Amino acid sequence: MEVTIKHSEGKSEVFLNGRIDTTNADQFLNDINPLMQPEAGDIDIDCTNMTYTSSQGLRMFLMLQKSVSSRKNKLVLRNMNPQVKEVFDITGFSNIITII
Repeated sequence: MEVTIKHSEGKSEVFLNGRIDTTNADQFLNDINPLMQPEAGDIDIDCTNMTYTSSQGLRMFLMLQKSVSSRKNKLVLRNMNPQVKEVFDITGFSNIITII
């Protein structure tokens, strides 16, 4: 999993590339940890190149959503491929996290 983060005007843009699974979940958490800080603002995650997420990846997204909500900011996941979106739908995460 490759994570690229760009910050601008109170907003963080994140670009994901690859799979989130048990082999790299700790690294993914380390990569997104700055997004859980108060100064991160709103977060827009481009999932165009995210090919898979395991339950551990879902847990990381939930942690991020809770952090963003607690500081009254917004988290949006964009451009999710149908297979990954199905995982979010089946698990109910698409009711918790905004996906467009």
